[in-house]
Amino acid sequence: MATNLLAMYAETLAGGYVMRSATLDDLEAAVAMFNASSRALIGADEFTVENYRNEWQMPGLNLETDIQVVAAPDGQIVGCIEVWDLSDPHVRVHVWGHVHPEHLGRGIGSAMVHWAEKRARQALLKAPEGTRVVMTSGVISADTAADDLFGQAGFSLIRHGWRMRIDMDAPPPAPEWPAGITVRTLVVGQDERATIQAVRDSFRDHWGYVERPFEDDLNLWTHFMNNDKDFDPSLWFLAMDGDEIAGVSLCWPKTPEDPDMGWVGTLGVLRPWRRKGLGLALLRHSFSEFYRRRKRKVGLGVDASSLTGATRLYERAGMHVYRQYNTYEKELRPGIDLSTQSVEA
Repeated sequence: MATNLLAMYAETLAGGYVMRSATLDDLEAAVAMFNASSRALIGADEFTVENYRNEWQMPGLNLETDIQVVAAPDGQIVGCIEVWDLSDPHVRVHVWGHVHPEHLGRGIGSAMVHWAEKRARQALLKAPEGTRVVMTSGVISADTAADDLFGQAGFSLIRHGWRMRIDMDAPPPAPEWPAGITVRTLVVGQDERATIQAVRDSFRDHWGYVERPFEDDLNLWTHFMNNDKDFDPSLWFLAMDGDEIAGVSLCWPKTPEDPDMGWVGTLGVLRPWRRKGLGLALLRHSFSEFYRRRKRKVGLGVDASSLTGATRLYERAGMHVYRQYNTYEKELRPGIDLSTQSVEA
């Protein structure tokens, strides 16, 4: 019953705006609104209809109950907010949204966040008893309106994320692999389960990580692998120690905002193989492949206060920060925190 409380929700806001449940028919208009916001903040489009269709159809996301759009009196979509509460244990609920820059300051953002909190609080009925439950959101630091909005809604700014990149005027240094390590690309139909398990194992030391059921993670990754036309298994690099995956660099050929930039979507090294130079070797191997494909820019995203020192690794590899994001959090219930907050030496 709880997941149906907000089904087919609709509310009339001040000024004749209407907030309602999203449908796939809203997709193109919502992406146009996202890109209007993106152009105002970074000067480029960040979103595509194809990528967003894949997101709106991903396992566990329900358009009726988890996404709201705001329509202006003329029918134009001028706001959208998503609540990601996709899987057990339901202790970290992520919220993400945008308002069209020409419609800021009219209470749309506040109404969306108010709705999102009501939706996020449904997690309290599903989270294990005695656990801490929070809602989080990440926005580009240039979005000062969001900073004010989250502050008024009781959120705290708790962390920063960086996007970093390298600009290559010449071939990058060749990777130096630790003894016994070889590298190969992912074999579709063979390596998916082991690769996703390796990602899970390497990211257990990432701040905010929460263990989810393996099959839920596998279904989510498989959804994007099967539906994203940019998925290229020849860019998914597995560092092997015999038959074991020691580390991964899972790359994408471009980003929506810059088709000339390669992207390292996931870089992880499992604990037994850390501090041996494997992360740097994987990074340089990825750079070299992108350079061979005539990509002269490569980017990635990272926690600015990475518990494993990832930012130092990326700087050593020649990368620099080109954009910052803010992470906001609001506690919905105190209790035992199931998310990673620190890493033992």
